[in-house]
Amino acid sequence: MNPADTAWMLVSTALVLLMTPALAFFYGGLVRSKNVLNTMMMSFISLGFVGVLWAVVGYSLAFTAGGDYLGDFSNAFLHGVNLDPKGTIPHVLFMSYQGTFAIITAALISGAIVERMKFSSYVVFISLWAVCVYSPIAHWVWGGGWLAKLGALDFAGGTVVHVNAAVAAVVAVMVVGKRRDYGAPGLVPHNVPFVLLGAGLLWFGWFGFNAGSALSAGNSASLAFTTTMLAPAGTLVIWTLLDTLRSGKPTAVGAATAIVVGLVAITPAAGFISPMSAIALGAIAAVPSYFCLVLRAKTSFDDSLDVLAAHGVGGTVGALLTGVFAEKQWNGLADGALFGNPGQLGIQATAVLAAIVYSGVVSFILLKIIGLVMGLRPTDNQESEGLDISQHGEDAYQHAGGN
Repeated sequence: MNPADTAWMLVSTALVLLMTPALAFFYGGLVRSKNVLNTMMMSFISLGFVGVLWAVVGYSLAFTAGGDYLGDFSNAFLHGVNLDPKGTIPHVLFMSYQGTFAIITAALISGAIVERMKFSSYVVFISLWAVCVYSPIAHWVWGGGWLAKLGALDFAGGTVVHVNAAVAAVVAVMVVGKRRDYGAPGLVPHNVPFVLLGAGLLWFGWFGFNAGSALSAGNSASLAFTTTMLAPAGTLVIWTLLDTLRSGKPTAVGAATAIVVGLVAITPAAGFISPMSAIALGAIAAVPSYFCLVLRAKTSFDDSLDVLAAHGVGGTVGALLTGVFAEKQWNGLADGALFGNPGQLGIQATAVLAAIVYSGVVSFILLKIIGLVMGLRPTDNQESEGLDISQHGEDAYQHAGGN
């Protein structure tokens, strides 16, 4: 084992765990004050339920040898997960680091259905989803499964995390339905400083997310760290220009969203492309995500906090552009289409399509079963009152007046 690698992975695990509270602030600031606690709890609760299930069974299904599509139960209840080496770090640390990914991936889904889903039903859904959807797809890509054998490149989770969660979010919107007052005046963020705080903390934590995925403190981590700094910068520049051209003013919510989109887009490519390619990737990713968000707002599709635009489109664009910008001189594995290997783009597209189909189908089945057994929606009165009171018996702000 390597002490430097172990130290870096300890830090990275803490950084990625911080991303879940950061997501809570990002999402919490975007909703109305009567739903802020409920929205933040949708992130925080994943730390508990998904974290425990990861140790009990999720890790084993994702990272044991098993077969091409799923691991086995040999590491269930952390059997055999000890202080012996896993690469150059302790096995138990590798398990913990990967667990932080499962936790935040499940929490990402909540942004699409905030302000209108029963908390108990949501908890059951993300718990089952983490085991039935996240673990298998993680196995396909990172656990030696069929996409790994195909040669799919996903350094830190463009497909496994972002496309996967976004598809589940889209399905949840369709099954749960839109908010009862969707389209009415007043559906605006109640605390934009929370949104900026969340975006800033997400960027900070994302260095552990991407650079930690090197699983060492060497060249690969250094490259991923640098691309994670530069890609969101490129996204922020283009997004600000688009915002200014469209509305005449660059918005704070737009800037925060741009940072997240850039982070999402660089995630699959972080350790595979050059720093200058990272700027280009971030800049390109801004355009489809921006216009997806604009177009979605004109429809009746109530993806409350635009998980599809940020994570679905951003993750897909990032995964595909990994197949364009990948450079063997930087990653030692494979070139992309821009450097003479167009077949890599097809492999990337296959991975994205596989995640979309599997996550979509299984998420739909899970939500339908939960809906039949315990229902998905609070009552109209509870939704009107706000889910902080009806689901948690608490009020974030005294005399908030329901805004």
